[in-house]
Amino acid sequence: MNIRKLFYLLLFFLLPLSIFSQPLNQKSSFTRADTLRGMLSTLRSCYDVNFYHLDVKVNIDQKFIAGKNLFKITATQEFDKLQIDLFDNLKIEKITFEDKELSFKREYNAVFIGFPRVIKKDEKTNFTVYYSGNPVVANNAPWDGGFVFTKDKAGKPWVGVACQGLGASSWWPTKDHQSDEPDSMLISIAVPNGLMDVSNGRLRSIEKLDNQYIKYNWFVSNPINNYDVTLNIADYAHFNDEFAGEKGKLSLNYFVLKENLPKAKKQFGENVKPMLKCFEYWFGPYPFYNDGYKLVESPYLGMEHQSAVAYGNGYKNGYRGRDLSGTGLGLKWDYIIVHESGHEWFGNNITSKDIADMWIHEAFTMYSEGLFVKCTEGKDAGARYIAGVRENIENDIPIIGPYNVNKEGSGDMYYKGANMLQTIRSVIDNDEKWREILRGLNKDLGLKTTTTEEVINYMNLKSGKNLTKIFDQYLRYTEIPVLEIKNSKKGLLSYRWKASVTGLNMPVKVKLSNKKEWEYINPATEWKSIKAKSMAVDTINFYIKTKF
Repeated sequence: MNIRKLFYLLLFFLLPLSIFSQPLNQKSSFTRADTLRGMLSTLRSCYDVNFYHLDVKVNIDQKFIAGKNLFKITATQEFDKLQIDLFDNLKIEKITFEDKELSFKREYNAVFIGFPRVIKKDEKTNFTVYYSGNPVVANNAPWDGGFVFTKDKAGKPWVGVACQGLGASSWWPTKDHQSDEPDSMLISIAVPNGLMDVSNGRLRSIEKLDNQYIKYNWFVSNPINNYDVTLNIADYAHFNDEFAGEKGKLSLNYFVLKENLPKAKKQFGENVKPMLKCFEYWFGPYPFYNDGYKLVESPYLGMEHQSAVAYGNGYKNGYRGRDLSGTGLGLKWDYIIVHESGHEWFGNNITSKDIADMWIHEAFTMYSEGLFVKCTEGKDAGARYIAGVRENIENDIPIIGPYNVNKEGSGDMYYKGANMLQTIRSVIDNDEKWREILRGLNKDLGLKTTTTEEVINYMNLKSGKNLTKIFDQYLRYTEIPVLEIKNSKKGLLSYRWKASVTGLNMPVKVKLSNKKEWEYINPATEWKSIKAKSMAVDTINFYIKTKF
């Protein structure tokens, strides 16, 4: 185990609140390999992926996979060479195109494929990559990413994979860049007889093979980001239900270890429908009615695999029985069901083009936890929950990471990001408009990839306010804005923002000593004055500091 992995393993045990996704790579300098992975170069932008057919056999005893992936693409410009991605510990057996084998060259985890002729702009074509090998095995999934090979209580194999951060190309050949999602996908996983595979989308067919294997064919009818593509292999028990949602009946399918079936029926029954009802109200219809909603028991904590959410929270409320907010409110619901399902809207429906903008996934989804508390416990409780998670904010590096090098920003994208959104909601000060914005984001930016600028511009337009400087303060700087307040002569209070962003003019709610009701003031970075002897500041709904 290397030092970085040891550090994160220790972090997991010593700081249980640091729970999300894969560990953040805090490198300050980057390599050629980072650029090959993170840059949308000409050799990647020259084609658009329309469809994948991933067809893989899993040899559990040898922790070995072998198979192929069909790429159906459209040329966005003329090319005779392109880049795909596959970790270099996996062997490419061959690449075929028009009944010919193609030449290819590997550099780190990038694969450069040469074509025997020029592919014309707008031409639709396809090629197939055959590969095999032992994929990365995770030491501590889902934080470090990779396959998990374990067994259930009956001694039967139980296999899963989580690759956010590590990359989908750690186990299948793909264009491993978030900007390009296939319009649809067929996932075929062959597993030993007596086991089942559960992947994304709907089960299209089951094939009995001649070699003691059985193949499960799952079809995804919506765009899907690469790290969401998954497999789950076990001797699963299955039960199902329906949710009467905004677009009609939504199928709910649950796959759990047989030993946990009674607990699963109770836990899923209590949590899933209230969650869906709340999120459809705030975010709009569940984005993937055609593919359905699934929870699949996984041998790791959880992951937002589209239409096949991985669940490993032990059938307990809270996060493994703990409340991340310290308010007690987080112990009334199952954290993994709510959080990972929230990603169906933010992360899976709306996906950032570059992982530097992963706050779009994580800030909105953690904020969704507060909305769920609001739905079940009331508005004030929702605000207290979001304020309660501030204890976990580090303000170490900016939330937005460097672009084009496959690098996330600070883990503060969760706790700080949620509090940023609560602050912006309070600045807008109109819950119906706020709901329209959240639903509009999912309608207008859904089923495609986006950027920080696009999200902020959309929210500016729909709110009728210029929120750019507020977003910049929280996303691009580590410092929290400070409301400085001081007594002036003649019964006046002076106040101003001390902030990293020049000209920050964020309104804030206060209660003045000579007023009974809360009201808004509009501080700027220059001193202003108001008639009052003292001022109370709403630091629950606004993530700010005060200095008197």
